[in-house]
Amino acid sequence: MSLDLATCSDSELAALTLGGRQNAFAEIMARHEAPLFRLIRGHVGDADTALDLTQDSFIAAYRALAQYDQVRPLRSWLARIAINKCRDRARRRAVRGLLSFARPLDAAINETVADSAPNAEQQLGDARELDRLWAAIATLPGNLKEPLLLRTVEELSQRETAQVLAISEKAVETRVHRARKQLEKIMHAG
Repeated sequence: MSLDLATCSDSELAALTLGGRQNAFAEIMARHEAPLFRLIRGHVGDADTALDLTQDSFIAAYRALAQYDQVRPLRSWLARIAINKCRDRARRRAVRGLLSFARPLDAAINETVADSAPNAEQQLGDARELDRLWAAIATLPGNLKEPLLLRTVEELSQRETAQVLAISEKAVETRVHRARKQLEKIMHAG
């Protein structure tokens, strides 16, 4: 008799995966891929990079599944992993940015830098406006971006968001408010 994985809870799927059922982890991925992708895309602002980081997050989750506390929501645990992957990427980019100044001046002069500011054509249409919003969210500092994404995009409760970020519920409320204010300024300036 085969088990219908679609009817299993996340905790049961995690236990089945640890027991050697690879298709149970495939079900976890199917359930959580879209929300994780949205969270990461909001963090980095680029769909291609978000896809790579989503895959990296699932790989890390699979490797660390034995450490998952099955009493807690799997979604929050996966969100924490995804946020850490985004932070790691940002740190690596910052280091690379500092190191790029150490290259010879001739190499730096010949390098082209992409202009990330949206042009008038990009501002037309709902899809382009949404891309602009994702880009604006990506510019927010992490301490504002993360609570905003978890609360508004992933629709986690204030308590769940506080648990994922290891901050108080009041801090979540304050940071989401500040993030919205900054986004408003960014969107009006653009």
